[in-house]
Amino acid sequence: LAAVDEAASKQAAREARVSGLFLEAVQKEERGNTEEAMVAYQEILKIDSSHAPSCINLGTIYYNQRQFGRAEQHYRRATVSDPNYALAFFDLGNVLDELQRLPEAIEAYRRAIRLVPSYADAHYNLALAYERTGEPRRALRHWRSYIKLDPIGPWANHARGQARKILDRTGLAIVYRRATQRRELPLRPSNPIARLERS
Repeated sequence: LAAVDEAASKQAAREARVSGLFLEAVQKEERGNTEEAMVAYQEILKIDSSHAPSCINLGTIYYNQRQFGRAEQHYRRATVSDPNYALAFFDLGNVLDELQRLPEAIEAYRRAIRLVPSYADAHYNLALAYERTGEPRRALRHWRSYIKLDPIGPWANHARGQARKILDRTGLAIVYRRATQRRELPLRPSNPIARLERS
């Protein structure tokens, strides 16, 4: 019983240390101290190699530094550590897209959407990827999903424009217009999220 208590105590101390370091790392990153944040995330991963949020944040630092190979390694590590973490698959899709590995990027975005069907940004980036692989009908489905989920702002306007181009090119525009005239347009969300950057 004492050994169990000691093990539980060590585990609690380890978790507290990881939580404290993670908070420090995020604060350093927010203040622009990227190098210090990286050191803190790496320290966390020495303590807990399966800490998915640290893998993601470290991967994102590498992504922003255009070190895409390292970013991919950390995002993949996050997907293994937590296979239900949609953000890990979304970020993996972004780096694979940057690496021009579109079939893999598409699969990563699709996995993010399977985990969280309302993941607007994943629909957006998946639509872009489908357009680039010459699959306009699949792209259209995800442009429309994005518009339903996030109908306001420049990203929604871009999605509408892309959907219109696909409909005009494929001859589906008349069918689509008739269908949308018969049903109500989606309501504006009560608190739209501003999207300042898009990968």
